[in-house]
Amino acid sequence: LQTFSERYAPFPIEVKALSRFQTDAEAEAVRSGVAAGTVDVVIGTHRLLTGDVRFANLGLVIVDEEQRFGVEHKERLKHLRANVDVLTMSATPIPRTLEMSITGIRDMSTITTPPEERHPVLTYVGPYDEKQVAAAVRRELLREGQVFVVHNRVATIEKAAARLRETVPEARVAVAHGQMNEHVLEQAVVDFWERRSDVLVCTTIVETGLDIANANTLVVDRADLLGLSQLHQLRGRVGRGRERAYAYFLYPREQTMTDTAHQRLATIAQHTELGAGMQVAMKDLEIRGAGNLLGAEQSGQIADVGFDLYVRMVGEAVAEFRGDAEDELADMRVEMPIDAHLPHDYVASERLRLEAYRRLSEAADDAAIDAVAEELRDRYGEPPEPVANLLAVARLRALARSRGLREVVLAGQQVRLAPLSLPDSMRVRLSRLYPKSIVKAPID
Repeated sequence: LQTFSERYAPFPIEVKALSRFQTDAEAEAVRSGVAAGTVDVVIGTHRLLTGDVRFANLGLVIVDEEQRFGVEHKERLKHLRANVDVLTMSATPIPRTLEMSITGIRDMSTITTPPEERHPVLTYVGPYDEKQVAAAVRRELLREGQVFVVHNRVATIEKAAARLRETVPEARVAVAHGQMNEHVLEQAVVDFWERRSDVLVCTTIVETGLDIANANTLVVDRADLLGLSQLHQLRGRVGRGRERAYAYFLYPREQTMTDTAHQRLATIAQHTELGAGMQVAMKDLEIRGAGNLLGAEQSGQIADVGFDLYVRMVGEAVAEFRGDAEDELADMRVEMPIDAHLPHDYVASERLRLEAYRRLSEAADDAAIDAVAEELRDRYGEPPEPVANLLAVARLRALARSRGLREVVLAGQQVRLAPLSLPDSMRVRLSRLYPKSIVKAPID
């Protein structure tokens, strides 16, 4: 609100806010102004999505920190008016939104340049150890920094804070969670901002919106229960200054972790570089599924057909609807008794091998095959004989496809080419050059 008000100060634009931190009278005044059209820009929380807010002429919806809003929330905003432009911003978009941008239903632009003098957050994933947590807090206090400790259960958060006070008695510990009174919560965060407390024991309420440069250590208890975007957004609360930041994602040593939780923690441990949010979101899309583009579900159905096939099918459907679908390459069957493949010791990654096979199968001419060959040579060195054979088969496939063939099959001493329609003169010449060749008339 402060930023928008400063930017629009020279212009006749009315900017108001709407959230639970306002009194009922203030909120009613804002709602009336929005309904009458006297308020031009309203900045609010989920409070804007309640049924009692009416817009005079809604034209643009900007959703900041989009991962905090469910699909139903955004659909409700779009239903307020038939033609609404929507801009969503997020470091980790939800699977449904990301999938819509990948397939071309929505436009997407990315900002990949990190702020100056910003360092990646050193990330540790492991079992909970009270001594390790105490050491992490003390190390941050020694450099006069502050600490976030995320304990995402309101019922036991006071107990967790008391235990931390016992373990690190020199630390000033404060508590913040969403069930606190608005003024008490605001005061707790302001005290932390103004360095009157050293450690903030909190729920995921601090996931977005907090920019405290002096807080550079994050400890997350029960990280196995949090989603991928939550983990990444929480890690983004530290490392916002010039100091090196540390993030500890901890899980109980004695409990068995689910496979999905293991995938999430492995992903957050692997992607620690600045701007890794897109890779994290892509993995989230792969784990949870793309959801229903026409309904409110934001995860699910992709598992039935696989990620790549699903995205390709939706992309083809969108291109066909827009009228810019490319001509599909006809199916081409080539069977040769030769060793033609990508060896594991040449291309170790299964994903990269599949990608190379896909590109070769879709190559329509020698130029496309040469591009794949050059990339393989540049990445992995001179191709061995099986790879050279694979490239030769791809060239044969492209040549046969350009001549209208659908089959090139070697069986014993004979090669079958089909379909093939030859004039009488060509048949005579072929039988003279290759006496044992057989030309069958095509069957309608």
